[in-house]
Amino acid sequence: KPRIRKVHQNHKAFTLIEVTVAVAILAMALLAILQLCAVSLRTARSLDRVHVDASSLAAELSMTNQLVVGMESGSFGDMHPGYSWAMEIVEYNTNGLFQVNFLVQGGSGPSPDVSRMSILLYRPESIRGLGGGL
Repeated sequence: KPRIRKVHQNHKAFTLIEVTVAVAILAMALLAILQLCAVSLRTARSLDRVHVDASSLAAELSMTNQLVVGMESGSFGDMHPGYSWAMEIVEYNTNGLFQVNFLVQGGSGPSPDVSRMSILLYRPESIRGLGGGL
């Protein structure tokens, strides 16, 4: 006698609510990842922009032993195209203390970069005189 087996078929499936919840969670995760990528790209673009300030001029001038009272100006050439600088050296006190005022300006876009800096340098062997105004 052949035996007949009873096959119980248990069909388990996801309900519409479960699928909707899973899709909503997936959508939130994808939005969070996309937002993180957008913030990372924005940060990378801001790092690519070069900001030129007066500190490089001050560092170069601090290496000199003698200052000449007056004004100088120039550009950064190919290193930073579109940027120019001006420097005013004024005798601050009669004991060899000088105030140096720097102005760097340039850049592209609707609002150009402007950097100002003033430093005091002690150079007793410098050439004294009258300076202009920056």
